[in-house]
Amino acid sequence: MKTNKKAFIAHIRAREDKMIRFGFSKTDITPRVGVELSGFGPYWHRQSIAVRDRLSAKAMALTNGKRTVVLLSLDLLLISREITDKTRKLVADKYSEPCDVIIHCTHTHSGPAVYGIEGWGEIDVPYCELLPNRLAEACLEAIQNMKEATVSHAEVPCVGIGFNREYDKVEQPIETVIRDDWRPAKPELTETTCHVLKFESDGKMIGFISHFGCHPVVCCRQTRYIHGDYCGVATNILESENPGAVGLFLQGALGDVDSCFVHKPEKESLEALDVIAARYVKAVREGLKQAKPVTIDKISSAASRVNFSRKNLDVETLKKLLAEKENLFAQKGASDEDRNVRMSGVYVTNLRKLIARMEKDGFKNDTAELNALHMGPIAILTTPFEVFQAIKNDVRKQSKFKNTWVLSVTNECKGYAPDDTTAKRGGYAAEQVPMMIGEPPYADIHGELVKALIELEKKL
Repeated sequence: MKTNKKAFIAHIRAREDKMIRFGFSKTDITPRVGVELSGFGPYWHRQSIAVRDRLSAKAMALTNGKRTVVLLSLDLLLISREITDKTRKLVADKYSEPCDVIIHCTHTHSGPAVYGIEGWGEIDVPYCELLPNRLAEACLEAIQNMKEATVSHAEVPCVGIGFNREYDKVEQPIETVIRDDWRPAKPELTETTCHVLKFESDGKMIGFISHFGCHPVVCCRQTRYIHGDYCGVATNILESENPGAVGLFLQGALGDVDSCFVHKPEKESLEALDVIAARYVKAVREGLKQAKPVTIDKISSAASRVNFSRKNLDVETLKKLLAEKENLFAQKGASDEDRNVRMSGVYVTNLRKLIARMEKDGFKNDTAELNALHMGPIAILTTPFEVFQAIKNDVRKQSKFKNTWVLSVTNECKGYAPDDTTAKRGGYAAEQVPMMIGEPPYADIHGELVKALIELEKKL
């Protein structure tokens, strides 16, 4: 029986088009020593003195033959809208097929400033100009590496990492938190498990993903070393244990959860970093061991831009507040060594921007990007916020998927998404941070974000 060669090739290509394939890549994004580290202020000038661990952009590409999605995980605090848009354009210029690029940050506070928060780390222009090219390179390499793979999943205990800083405010000494049996007083207000996905091809692990929610702030304003904090250090260790595999860390609802060791001197912080990273390594290592194969016969993605409602701010009231802050600089004996004076510098800069924006359009034309990615039993919902635990819990309760991951700090920065209780109480996350980035506080971010994510999920 003769085989029609053209028909056979067409048949093979048709089969390949329907096959779900995965690819991974890793690109170094470590800045030069000397750049300011981002995440603490005001005007703290945390100039880096050495590299403790390399920073990376890790990419996973997946396709169903019709559409490709690339998910990037960066060892950075935040990403700007400008860099996200530039990266997407660079990928689109070189990859002709439909492709969604999602850029996620681990939120390490020991990396360079990429998103400009006044007084919270000076942006390094050469680094930021280079970054989109490096990110696009990671995306395109992951696409090139796509192939068939088996996928396994596990959810395993992950304890001794963090505590809820809003409802369980207990910062403890290093002697206490480095004990193996340390646990927060209210573990139910934190993550107590982590999710692990393992990808294997030809009997070899090519990549893995771990998902957990906790602020990477083991090293804070008194530390000056470049690294990815507990999650970055841990992922680097896991990669070294599995040569050839690329690991992505996906940051969850970290908004109200801090690492168990925080705001301490450099020497103690670096010691605690090794301990807490080792705890996360242990959890993910067990997840890789326990992971069971899952069927992924379909992938889909969706995105939306949502205009979340803001509190009504009176321009005249803002101008009075601006005048109060400006007057601090005119007081006799005022010094930039005074934190209140430096903090006023943050406020006057952003109040001026906010007043100009309010007078222009009332801050009505502001949107936030949300993304959704579905693969097998997993739904990944991304946000540009630092999401609180209660919001994540409400999304999971309403989600139609068995395993729903809610990610923070993705594609851009839109501040915190505090839960209803914290929002009513006011304070840092609900009121101070919006003013620090020149935006009005949200009116009902808890309810509106849950609703928006569930609506987006329906498109999958």
